[in-house]
Amino acid sequence: MTAEPDLDLAFEAAEDLPESLVQAAADLCDPIGGIEPWHGLISGWLAQLSAELPESLQAPAYSLGLSLVCDEEIAALNNDWRDKAGPTDVLAFAAQDDGLDDAPAIPMPDFDVEDGLLDALELGDIVISIETAARQAPEHEHSLRDELLFLATHGLLHLLGWDHPDDASLEAMLQRQQQLLDGTQQR
Repeated sequence: MTAEPDLDLAFEAAEDLPESLVQAAADLCDPIGGIEPWHGLISGWLAQLSAELPESLQAPAYSLGLSLVCDEEIAALNNDWRDKAGPTDVLAFAAQDDGLDDAPAIPMPDFDVEDGLLDALELGDIVISIETAARQAPEHEHSLRDELLFLATHGLLHLLGWDHPDDASLEAMLQRQQQLLDGTQQR
């Protein structure tokens, strides 16, 4: 496997999440310590994906945000950005989307290479509803933790340009997600 890229990860677990779900998600939902497991997981997934990324998305360092929210918050985002009512499981807001050519530039962290840090390519943001994930987990025969990992891989692939407009592309994306998750278990 390729070396893991540097990762600037902004992680947030909303304060209004149900305590039972926060406990069920364990380390992945810890508002203070949750960044550590997510950082390792996402860095590993980016390393697994590096060889297949288009040149425009190949970088020694990446920056992205990950937020765990309640249904109410994701429903508002889903309505505002996708014009769809109600909550969804995961939303991905890609910073490197071709359709954003006329949008204002996203502020980029400017790291000093001499300090050992590299310029990070901004990928965007992943937002996951922990409440929807908890409802879906039994349907997929997953624990809440496994469902959160599944949704995070899905969001990451969307940030990297994957889409699923038809059944064949959805199946390919789901297979790639499973490969990422299988690679995580081998670490």
